[in-house]
Amino acid sequence: MEDKCSKYEGLFTFSDDDALQKHLEECDDCKAVQEKMDKVSELIREVKPYYLKRKKRLQKFRAVAAVLFIVFFSSTFGVLYNNEDLADSLMYGETLTAEDLGFPVDSYGLLMVD
Repeated sequence: MEDKCSKYEGLFTFSDDDALQKHLEECDDCKAVQEKMDKVSELIREVKPYYLKRKKRLQKFRAVAAVLFIVFFSSTFGVLYNNEDLADSLMYGETLTAEDLGFPVDSYGLLMVD
């Protein structure tokens, strides 16, 4: 039984294209491996546009999420900056009640429903 050639990986990685092509002309085992590699490369080229499209969509989603995050927190801190009573109650550890937020409450501090 004949041993298969195992030079393909070494030639592909460490040698120049001319030496690899010369060896491929002489060796059928390495030529079969090269054909498999060409098929894989073709599949990768075929899928590449779909992958890049998905990657761009994900980047756009992340950008929108970041902008919404910034807008949400800047508006929250803007409300706290403009409403000093609310900011003081949060700063000094008091709990925020429905009355602090301006809702009508009964004598127990529960929301009053008409």
